[in-house]
Amino acid sequence: MKTRILFVCLGNICRSPAAEGIFRSMAETRGIADRLDIDSAGTYGGHAGDLPDPRMRAAAAQRGYRLTHRARQVREEDFERFDRIVAMDDANYERLHRLAPSRDAARKICRMTEFCHHHPDRTYVPDPYYEGREGFETVLDLLEDGCAGLLDTLSDD
Repeated sequence: MKTRILFVCLGNICRSPAAEGIFRSMAETRGIADRLDIDSAGTYGGHAGDLPDPRMRAAAAQRGYRLTHRARQVREEDFERFDRIVAMDDANYERLHRLAPSRDAARKICRMTEFCHHHPDRTYVPDPYYEGREGFETVLDLLEDGCAGLLDTLSDD
């Protein structure tokens, strides 16, 4: 049976599609991609159907990640479909809790930074949308750390 992971940010055009792409790439490298169902979504639906932000795609491509996901909004059935729902920041973490149809569903929600080993001082993945190039690089650093840590937890299962 596959483990199903959903990454969530606000618009699903920067952080969560990058997390999806990084996680997928790392899972392929570790040879476990076939055991995973990986997706991303946003708590806001205004970018539905859009590719990730061009700045995020460019920054990710520099590191070898290809981001092709089309933005979508979180749906109630996501709480049934996915085993873990990984929020990028506190605002989306709280929004997901309000959207969760039950307490059991809410227990699936966690923060990306819970899996970071090399950035213990970070409590959230910042939104780089209004930042320069450095903001996107910082986000990718945090996501690489968090995705590796999340994959480690799955190896322990």
